[in-house]
Amino acid sequence: MHLLAFDTSTDALSVAVQRSTPAGPRYWQHQGAGGAAASGSLIAAAMDLLRQADLRLQDLDAICFGSGPGSFTGLRTACSVAQGLAYGAGVPVLPVSSLLALAQSARAAHAPQAAQGRVSALLDARMDEVYAATYAFAIDVWTPLQAPCLLAPEQVADWAQSAASSSPGKGDMQPGQVMMAAPAWRAWAGNVFANYGERLSAPEGLFCCEALPQALALLQVAPALIAAGACVAPDQALPLYVRDKVAKTTGERALEKAHKAGLASNEAAPAPVHATATHAQTAGT
Repeated sequence: MHLLAFDTSTDALSVAVQRSTPAGPRYWQHQGAGGAAASGSLIAAAMDLLRQADLRLQDLDAICFGSGPGSFTGLRTACSVAQGLAYGAGVPVLPVSSLLALAQSARAAHAPQAAQGRVSALLDARMDEVYAATYAFAIDVWTPLQAPCLLAPEQVADWAQSAASSSPGKGDMQPGQVMMAAPAWRAWAGNVFANYGERLSAPEGLFCCEALPQALALLQVAPALIAAGACVAPDQALPLYVRDKVAKTTGERALEKAHKAGLASNEAAPAPVHATATHAQTAGT
């Protein structure tokens, strides 16, 4: 299977190409700056990797992209590039949740031999919030347990705990999914630990690791998703926006700043003295 994959949902750009060979798949990768910079370098990086792999766009079985949630600009960039390249080449598009790619990146880095497990994927959503989703894996098949959502850091622990009793029922399973027993490997993974730390209230002893969505992870989950019929026509490939509002207004920022200043002022103010009434009563006698 020949595939091109890229993710621009964070501040990092990740691009990878897979070429099938008789000896097994070979991979070519590129890492760069994401965000606004991705719009100027993504296509060039993708075409260079295809050249190295001796592949044309028309040779691809699908173009995979990290569909989000994540950076608003990054998601629009990835989606538009995937649509444009796929439409011109006449190949399908495979949108993959960037949180699923993050979960697979963590598994590949820290538990490559684990046959089954569960990962809560956590991405910094800025604005003091976290994008979160939980996935279970069995062999090479991932099953969503908690759909991507937006949380305050303090909500993550209770949200993740609610997945402990969650498992896909037979009626909810997609083609190719595997009924799971109790997970053997569990983790929280993402880029939220440095910024939010103790506010996350991670359970003691839980494995927590830094991870980002990677294009190689998209390639690793792609075969099972393609077999399950997840590819779409280019015009049907859309970003996954969990947050509709991507920025605060000037007025909202001013109110938030004033509120924080008021809280700080109240904390710094001396305790009130309750002798005024007694003094007045004394003066009037």
